[in-house]
Amino acid sequence: MLHHDCFIMMGMGGLFVILGIVSVVMGKRGEKHYDTSAGMDVREFMESGVEAGSESLKVGGWIAIAVGLLLIVMGGAFLLWG
Repeated sequence: MLHHDCFIMMGMGGLFVILGIVSVVMGKRGEKHYDTSAGMDVREFMESGVEAGSESLKVGGWIAIAVGLLLIVMGGAFLLWG
């Protein structure tokens, strides 16, 4: 594997990590915004629950971070090996 291929793989991993962090932060912000919304009574809170978008953003962000770190490690290993 050529050196520039390793750098491309590591760059893609860095992009995945950045997008994952942004996604986790957006998910936490959405959850916090939902918790602090005014005018919500207990019944409405119990029936609606937390928005699915917030949870899916956080889970997808953690998956993207894991894939990004894996790509960075693989690119570094191929760089050192080749």
